[in-house]
Order: sequence, then structure tokens, then C-alpha cells
Amino acid sequence: MLFCASALLSGIVAAPASAQSGPAAPNPQASNPTPAPPAPVPRVTKSLRVEGVQRLEPETILSYTRLRTGEPYTTETVDQAIKDLLGSDLLADVAIEGLETGDLVIRIRENPVINRVVFEGNKRLKSDKILKEVKLGPRQLFTRTAVRADVARIVELYRRQGRFAATVAPKMVSLDQNRVDVVFEIDEGPKSKVRQINIIGNKVFGSRVLQGAMATKQSRISALFSSNTSYDQDRLAYDQQKLRQFYLTEGYADFRVISAMAELTPDKRDFIITYVVEEGPRYKFGPVTVDSAIRDFDDKRLATALQIKEGQWYNAKAVEDTVEQLSETAGAFGYAFADVRPEFQRDKDALTMTMNFHIGESNRTYIERIDITGNRQTQDKVIRREMRVAEGDAFNTFLVKRSQDRINSLGYFEDKFEIERKEGSTPDRIVLAANVEERANGELTLSAGFSSLESFILQASIRQRNFRGMGQTVSASADYSSTSKSIELGFTEPYLFDSNVALGATIFRRDYNAFNYIGSDRSTTYEQVSTGFQLVAGLPLTEYWTLSTRYTLMKDDVTLDKSTFYSDTDGDGDTECDPLKAGTYYCQAIGSRITSLVGVSLIYDSLNSRIRPSRGHRLSFSADFAGLGGDVSYLRGRFDGAKYWNVGKGFIFSLTGEGGYIHGLKGSTTAGVDPIRITDRFYLGEPQFRGFDIRGVGPRVKRISYTGDPTTGTQLLNTDKDSVTDDALGGKAYYLTKAELEIPLGAGAREMGLRPSIFIQAGAVFNITRPSKTVEFEQLKDSSGKLLYNADGSPTLLPKKTYVYDSNGKPYYVVASTDANYAGQTTTCKVGYAASASAACVGTSLNTLYYTETSPFLESFVGDSAKPRISIGFGVNWTSPFGPLRIDVAKDIISVDGDDAKLITFNVGTQF
Repeated sequence: MLFCASALLSGIVAAPASAQSGPAAPNPQASNPTPAPPAPVPRVTKSLRVEGVQRLEPETILSYTRLRTGEPYTTETVDQAIKDLLGSDLLADVAIEGLETGDLVIRIRENPVINRVVFEGNKRLKSDKILKEVKLGPRQLFTRTAVRADVARIVELYRRQGRFAATVAPKMVSLDQNRVDVVFEIDEGPKSKVRQINIIGNKVFGSRVLQGAMATKQSRISALFSSNTSYDQDRLAYDQQKLRQFYLTEGYADFRVISAMAELTPDKRDFIITYVVEEGPRYKFGPVTVDSAIRDFDDKRLATALQIKEGQWYNAKAVEDTVEQLSETAGAFGYAFADVRPEFQRDKDALTMTMNFHIGESNRTYIERIDITGNRQTQDKVIRREMRVAEGDAFNTFLVKRSQDRINSLGYFEDKFEIERKEGSTPDRIVLAANVEERANGELTLSAGFSSLESFILQASIRQRNFRGMGQTVSASADYSSTSKSIELGFTEPYLFDSNVALGATIFRRDYNAFNYIGSDRSTTYEQVSTGFQLVAGLPLTEYWTLSTRYTLMKDDVTLDKSTFYSDTDGDGDTECDPLKAGTYYCQAIGSRITSLVGVSLIYDSLNSRIRPSRGHRLSFSADFAGLGGDVSYLRGRFDGAKYWNVGKGFIFSLTGEGGYIHGLKGSTTAGVDPIRITDRFYLGEPQFRGFDIRGVGPRVKRISYTGDPTTGTQLLNTDKDSVTDDALGGKAYYLTKAELEIPLGAGAREMGLRPSIFIQAGAVFNITRPSKTVEFEQLKDSSGKLLYNADGSPTLLPKKTYVYDSNGKPYYVVASTDANYAGQTTTCKVGYAASASAACVGTSLNTLYYTETSPFLESFVGDSAKPRISIGFGVNWTSPFGPLRIDVAKDIISVDGDDAKLITFNVGTQF
């Protein structure tokens, strides 16, 4: 039909040419006509069949095409059908055959079904977190479009983590039944760091100073623990604000950041950040005034009390602090919502900034109500009794701040608790909202350590500081080591019968074993077992002063190891403490004594938190009197104090000190014996004095044994540390001071709970009666009577002979070797031998006196000096996943003879 139409159209066009007279004009185009493209010739679809279907229905496949039986088709319609089928995301491959005959066959290969999605190489991001972002999943159809989209999503996830070098390679593992496993092979790459920060345009301040004011840090060894070395796009804008804040505090009110640009290095591992800044001129404060609409305030007096003065360099932070100062002042007078607005007047010619602080008109405010929320366990009254204001009171910012500090000091709630202020039902009413977030108030502490003297140390305690939600404290603790074992149970009621009186009780059993080393073997010296109880009552005198009284009753049993330190010196079969083995100071400590003690303490506490203070101070004065009954009598006084400063930017500096003195009320009846028994004296060392071991500081007696034979000139002192006996005796006076600076780390370290600090400590324990020598050894003399000394300069000492007597005071003899029957046996007969004590002496042998021999040793009393011992070191508090951990490394830099140093200590605990 089209062909006929074409022929007809040709005849119509050609007719006028044949009717013309004369020869036709030449037409080059007519002589060489361009053939028109042939129009597609349609064919009719005779039949239509789909092959290759497995899960899909043929009708579903045909629904995506325009091919129908009995309708015409062309090459273009077939191509479009293939595009439509592939665009359905149902098929992996499509082919249409039979175009010549009209019997069309659509051959398809269905997209496989995903069996599972697997991630490999992901260590920084868990698979479950990636699965939430990807769209592919089991029993879904696999498509390349979806895979590409999921690859982009995974890469974006890693970019959010700061890993711009991360790559994702998708793989497909074919399975039977047209199923596949999709595997995303992930190369996470390193975290993209900030390699360099460039600042252009700064003339007054160096780049290092400005970089220190920014949150983002260059990747350096000094920033090893900081997470701010990684690139963060949001932090880029934050740092621009930090730069502006820095310049505004230095007087550059016109400072601006012209541009900020971050460039990724070609290896995608690092960023280079460039800031272009304009500093502008520096301003000073002009006249500073206060304009108050509140008639209670004197504008001139307020202006005089301000920290900022005319002529000082302009400081935006000082302006903010002044606004807060004036707001707090207004709040102290009951104006809770005083509107303080700073008004600036800039003089660019004189480079001054005139300041006027306008205090808007405000009503005196009263507390309408106090709302407490978030306390699921803690009872309302526990929180309300710490409030220094009550409903109906005039609002006072000072008392509200004090209430906030007292609630924080309970330790029951998360840090950063603040009392919010909300408008009440009328303009002169305010609502205080205490929205608390309870924390774990149970503490399970496990401490472990190692000591050159104590070996392994274990300590465990459990404490609930908010028992039944009533603020009561219940505790139990147990310690175990080679030197001590103890168990203690305690209970404290902070508000007895809802009155402002605290009452606590503790019962305890403490076993302490003092020991030393003899050679390489450890030898226990005295054992002390203390059993008793203590009652404590506390009464607040003012907001900051508290009076505390206590009564303690305990029984002490002090013993020595009989197998080591006892001897039968008189031969009666009963062993007694041998001073040659134990020392006179230990033999005199043996016995059972009862101590009845009353004490009183006066405490001043203005700390903003008892858990982790950052400002305020605490002072405590204590006096104890032992002698209200019992067997001991003394007076003991103690003092301790602490002061904390928040020195800015997260640094917390603290000074602490303590000291004490004990005075015996009964004099000593024996020369060389101190009236204060060894178990009541002060001791210093780990854990309070870091850098020294347990009882590692203070007076002590050292025994150094001799080796060799004095008669042959080979005698020498054995100064090997493990061979020196070292007995700590404690002192009647002591002091200990410490200066410590807690250092803030980057955000990453804070998130890990790391709080490092450096410290220096100084202290001493001293002042006891010099103990009398245990034994006097005879010094060897030459033939002319001159005293002899060993090669190392020590005196040449002879062994000590101790003669042995029976219960009647008769000396023992050794039967002479000439006796045929009893040679070498001991007897009380000077001549001969007696079969029993009452029998007559028989024989004629001349016997020699029997004695025991004590090898010589050099005994010295050392360490009794008030000279300060000093240690310096650093420590780290770590709120680890398994509990709070404290590690200290401290080095003694000043010590005296006898002190026992210790380099590393640690302890760990947990909370529930």
C-alpha cells in the first residue's frame, strides 16, 4: 500500500514536466537524486512464546513488552521490548528470536536469587551495622544496579568513620537452583588523618598557637591518644568558630575567616586543611558601665565590682563572664530571670569598645515548686533533704548552686547534673527541675598487686551506697595477701529517724603478718589479730562544718612464730621469745591487749563533689583518746586537708596534706622501749605514698649478717638485699603532702575514660625511742689488744656464746670425750655424768660448759628522720570495660637508708 502511494506520488510530481514545451532546463539534482531510506516493513506476530522461565510466569514477562500475537512488529519495537525487559530488574539476559518468520521466541535468563550477603575484611564496622544500611538481602533478586548502590552506601559509611581510602569490591558466588551468594570484599584502609593545617593571613599569632586553639589536630606523635586527628567535616565549621573565639578573647573584634578548604591527598589517606583569615586591628575596652532597671542595684557599685576595666584589651570571654556574674548577682537577690544584655559601641578610629551592661526590669522571684524526675530507685526525700532551698522561699542562685553540688556529691547520679530553672505560673514564680539520671551505686572492687615484700595481693569489697534507695550505705570487704587478711562489715544511716544526724557501725577482724627476709627465705615476724567494732555519729554544725564522734573497742593479739623466734633458754622445756632471733622490739610487743578509744573530728567540706572534686577544699581535725578502760593509754591527733582548682581547659590541680602525732600517757618502764607499742604507731608507704612499698618509709632495724671466718681474716658483711633483715618499726609522728595535676586528653581518650595525672609527693614518719641493741658481739683483737676490722671496714666480730641453764639455775655441761659411755652428752654435772636430775654424778671426766653460739651480725637503727622523702611520677585512671583501673609509676628521688622503694602499682574494680 505504501509502495502504491509512492508510485502515485511520483506520477503526480512528474506530470508537469512532460507538458512543458521546449527543452527542459538542466537540473543537476534531478539528474542524481538521493535515494530516501526505506521505511521499515512491519511484520505480523504469528506466535509468541517465552522460554527460560523458572520462578516467573510467562504472562509476567510479556506484561513488560508491547509484543502481542496478531499485531505487527518492527526491529525498533523488538529492541524496545528487550530494553523494557532488562529494565525490569527481573532478568539477567534477554534475546528475541524468529523475527524473520513471525514466530517470536523470547529467551530469558532470570536474575538469580540471593542466598546470603557476606562482608569480608570489615573490622572497624560490624556486619550487623552494615546490614542495616544495604538494600540487598536473602531471598531478594540479584541486580547489578542494587549492588552498585549498596557499594556506594558502604563506602559512605566508612567515610563517616573518617576512612576515605576504604574500597568495596562486590563478588558473586554462583550456587545451584540459580542462587548466588553476594560477597562484599572490604578494604577498610587507614583512618584519614589531618596531615597538615595551613593558616594564611595570620600575622600576630603563629600557626602553632592557632592550631592549639582548634579542636582538629595534626597527626603527630604528640596527639597519639587524640581522636581529633581524623578529618571531620562538621569539625571544620567548629574550628572556624574556635578561631574566632580565640581572636575575640585577644581583642581582635573584626577577625573573620575568609575561607576554609579541605583537600584529600591523592592516596586518600590524609587531608590538608587550609584557612585564610583576616585578623584586623586590636581593640581595648572603653568606658565600662552598668545600667540597671532594678532599683535595688547601685549601677556605679556594680560597675566598680566588674572584672573588666577600661584600658584592658577587649576580651569576648570576659564579657560573657561578666554577664554571668551580673546574672548570678541578680539571682542572689531573688531575681531569677534578670535580663542582662551587653551593649557594644565600637570606635574604629580610637580602637576602643565601649561596654554598657543593661539589666532589664525584673520581678523578685519565689520558688513555686521543686520537681524531681528520673529517680527510679532513689526516694524523693533523699534528694530533697540535700536542697538548700524549699518551695515558697525566695530564689537564690547561691543556694541553688550549693544544692546542686550537694546532690552531685551523693554520687548516686550521673555527672553534669544541673538544676534547671523554668518559669512558673506567674512572672514572679519559678519552678526548679531536678532531672536526675541514676547511676550504678553498687561497687564491686577487685584490686591486685605485686610487691617485693608481699608478693601477690588481693583485695575485694562490695558496697551499696544507696541501699533501698534511702541513701544508706552497706559494705563488706575482704583482703588477702601474704601479710594480711581481713574482713569488715559496715552500715551507715545518713539521716537517723529523718533527722540531720548520721550514724554508722562497723565490725571487723583484721589479721596482719609482718615479715622480713633472711637470706632468700621470707620469715614472718609478728602476727597481729585485731577484732572489734566501731560506732560513728555525725552532726552538721553549719552548711560546711560537721562534728563527728566515734567509739572503738577492739582486742589485739600479737604473737611471734614459735618455731622461728622462740628458744628454750633455761632448759625447762618451755620456749620463750628469743631476742637474738626476733629482736627486743618484737619480743616486747607480744601479748593480748584491749583498746577502748573515743574520738572526735571537726570537718570542713566545700568540695563540689566527693566523688571527683574539681574545686573547693576539705579540712579535717581529729583527736583520739585511748584509756577509757582497756590496757593502753595514749592521745593521738591527726590533720588532713585538700584543695582543688579547676585551672581551665580540663586541668584539675590539687594540693593535699596530712599529718599526725601520738603521745603515750604512760611512760616506758624499760630502757630502749617506746611507750607506744609497735601496732599503734604510724606507717607510710603504698598505697598513700606512691613510689614506696608497704610500710616502706620510716624507722627500722636492719640486720646484716657476716660471711667467712673472723679468725682467718675472711669475714665480710653480706650486703645482698635478700640477705638483709629489715624490720619496720613505724613512728609517733608523720606527715605526707602531694601536688597532683590531672591532664585532659582528646575527645577519644575521654570517651575511653582515660584520666592521666602527674604528681609529686613528700613525707616522712619518725620519732620513736631508739631500741636497745639485741646483743653485743665481742670484737676480735690482735696480740697487742688492738681492735681488728675486716677488709670492707666493718668490725671483726666473734660469735656470741650463750650458756644454757636448767630450771634451778644450774649450768649444763658437755661430757668430755674421754668418758667411754656418755661422751658428748649434756649434764648438770661438772665432773662425770648423772642419769637424771636427782641422781648422783658418776665418773671422773672433767666436763666443759655447754653453750649455744649466735653468728655475728651488724644491727643498725635507721630511717628515724623527719627529712622529707620525695617521689615523682605519673598515673592513669581508666574507666575500662571491666571496671575502673588505676596504674601508677613513681620513682623515689629522695630517700634515706632503709627506705623500700616500689616503681609500679595498680588496682582494678567494677560497678553494678
